[in-house]
Amino acid sequence: MTERSNFDPATVGDEGPPVEEKPYKILFEANRCIGTGKCAIASDNWELNLETGIARPASFFLTEDELAENVTAAERCPAKKGAGVIHVIDRRTGREIAPDPNGDGTISVDW
Repeated sequence: MTERSNFDPATVGDEGPPVEEKPYKILFEANRCIGTGKCAIASDNWELNLETGIARPASFFLTEDELAENVTAAERCPAKKGAGVIHVIDRRTGREIAPDPNGDGTISVDW
C-alpha cells in the first residue's frame, strides 16, 4: 500500500488510450457527488443517474475537443463547498486544469 504522503492522484485509473490521442483525464470523487446535475447540464460527457443521485462521465479520457465542456462541468460542480469533485487533469504534466481551487495546478482530490 502506498503511503498517502507519496500518493500521486494523477496515477489513478488505467493507462487509457495513448496520451497523444486523449491528453486529458477525469478524476471523479463519486463518493462526494451531491447530485445537483450541474455537470450534466454543462457537458454531454456527464449524466446524472436519478436513481442513485450520482453523476458519471461517459468517458474518463478526453480529446482537445472535449476539454472545454468538461472544464466547465468541473468548475460548476458545487460539491465540497464549491471546490468540486470533478478534476480535469493534463496527462502530459500531471497538473489539474479544473477546478484548480488552489490556483497552482496541484490535484485537489481528498482521498
